[in-house]
Amino acid sequence: MKKKIPKFANEDAERKFWAEHDSTEYIDWSKAKRVIFPNLKPSTKTISLRLPKALLEQLKLLAHKRDVPYQSLLKIFLAERVEQEFERTTPTPHKS
Repeated sequence: MKKKIPKFANEDAERKFWAEHDSTEYIDWSKAKRVIFPNLKPSTKTISLRLPKALLEQLKLLAHKRDVPYQSLLKIFLAERVEQEFERTTPTPHKS
């Protein structure tokens, strides 16, 4: 029998709980089903970023050529580079 999931006062309390507890003690993951949330939008945070004017103009030019907003292109470029950096810095297991 699995443990009962407690009621949480807020999301921070729930986040703290799951960070400190093993979900397999509360949930039978063998009964889980895959679902797709087609309209789920990732949470975002607005930031202010200062760029050299020339770099911004180049970014806008590239975005125009691809027919996308420059902010979207910047997010794509950042995501690709962050992924590359993680791949480069994450050790890979050696095969025997």
